[in-house]
Amino acid sequence: MNLPTDVIHFIVTTVLGFLSGLEVKSYRQQYHPESTTYFFGTVRTTTFLAILGFVLYVIDSRHLVVYTAGLLSFTAIFAIFYVQKLRNQKTSILLYMVSLAVYTYGPLTILYPLWMPALLFVLIVFLLNAKTAISDISLKLNARELETMGKMVLLSAVILPLLPKSNVIPYIPLSPFKIWLAVVVISAISYGGYISQKYLFPGKGIFLTGLIGGTYSSTATTVVLAKKARAEKANAMMTASILAATAVMYLRLIIVAFVFNHEIARSVLVPFLLFAAAGFTVAFFYYKSGYRTAAALPVSGDNPLELGTAFIFAALFVIMIMLTHTVTQHYGVGGLKIFSFLAGFTDIDPFILSLLTGKYTIGQQEIFSAILISAGSNNILKAAYALWFGRWDKTKQAFIWLTLLGLGTIAVGLAGPFI
Repeated sequence: MNLPTDVIHFIVTTVLGFLSGLEVKSYRQQYHPESTTYFFGTVRTTTFLAILGFVLYVIDSRHLVVYTAGLLSFTAIFAIFYVQKLRNQKTSILLYMVSLAVYTYGPLTILYPLWMPALLFVLIVFLLNAKTAISDISLKLNARELETMGKMVLLSAVILPLLPKSNVIPYIPLSPFKIWLAVVVISAISYGGYISQKYLFPGKGIFLTGLIGGTYSSTATTVVLAKKARAEKANAMMTASILAATAVMYLRLIIVAFVFNHEIARSVLVPFLLFAAAGFTVAFFYYKSGYRTAAALPVSGDNPLELGTAFIFAALFVIMIMLTHTVTQHYGVGGLKIFSFLAGFTDIDPFILSLLTGKYTIGQQEIFSAILISAGSNNILKAAYALWFGRWDKTKQAFIWLTLLGLGTIAVGLAGPFI
């Protein structure tokens, strides 16, 4: 037997209202078990509110006069209740907001597919149960970081689409749109690692610091871990963490390559995956032999979405494009390989992005070689950092393995692509 559509909508509305009432009751028992004035009504009240929203909408679904009158009536009743709450120093309107959401179940069920009211119910459940987590995050979150992220959203979601997509800057074979897109992508990846390291997994151990730090800055992570190793007794966990950061760097470069140049990404995929696997394998060996520590190590105190940082990166990106263009024109492939090796001793992201996005008089094989050579020399730089900021007896294993990874990456770059 096929039920009429209105009956199905009514049943769905009633069930969602009832379940929402149960969730509100559970919330009250968990967070306000001693309060008798914080809430009014029961599970039945919430259920009837959902039914009322459905019925009043059906009565006048065109002008919504009756539906609006019902909403205003409920608001007036809640206002009386809220005055009493204010006298008891209670200011929350959470119950009213949940009730408003429940009141919309009827129209949502009628006008939209089932997933819409179901999604609203799921959000109510998640938000009510996330009270403690949201409070903790709001206490830890730096308001200045939110302001910075807001500026970056403005620049990426508003300004980016307005930038010219044609080459309008002399001597730069790239449009302003692609230049800033590169900045946005790198900043987003770095910011994800930064937020994870600072807020989602703080104090979760040295090894996790290395893993997450690799998404943000494997070089900065190596420096921080090497300094920590210098101050403590020898621990294989430090070596594991440093190597894990570099292994993650290879995965990070794969993602960046696929975002900007699929052909180059496919050519570097196999070697970068192999080197990442080698790094993780060796790191796991040291991880098993090291002793655990839950020390919290901030990779960096700087927010990668700071506008100053973003503009500096954009400037470096443009400079690398110009230098790479000049080197390839005047010194050929040999000059590019030497320049790639030297670029690895700086921030390699601007250089690699210049190779992935620029238009040069070189082929895919030369770009492949340049990317791997720069990544390899960057590993050698990190090996030197590990030794300099640590001590030979504390970080020699990390120095040796980073050097081997660096030399191996350079060798593959000189040999040419696998595919």
